[in-house]
Amino acid sequence: MAFEINNRLWIAKNGKPFLGIGRIQLLEQIAQEGSINKAAKGMGMSYKRAWEIVNTINEMAEEPVVVRQIGGSGGGGTTLTKKGEKLVSEFKRIDDKYRELLKQEARHCCF
Repeated sequence: MAFEINNRLWIAKNGKPFLGIGRIQLLEQIAQEGSINKAAKGMGMSYKRAWEIVNTINEMAEEPVVVRQIGGSGGGGTTLTKKGEKLVSEFKRIDDKYRELLKQEARHCCF
């Protein structure tokens, strides 16, 4: 039976959580749904909690990651900015490398 090394990647800024897999999944849901409310429902969380997470990410990022469009002829909506799209792709790239490192370490360890 092979051992596994499991852990979750978190990116922090000034010692405070900035991005983790749950936050990335929320951003992906927002991009897919075009709505914080729909994204929150899809993830089984309240709109309030989702908005708090988005607000925290936006405040910590160097520039907005999620933007809301209010009303208009096509209605409102929520989208990721180019910065938001890049954060998602970069996090996933780093997470993939991190998981591969853990697999390699598990294969070579002496448990």
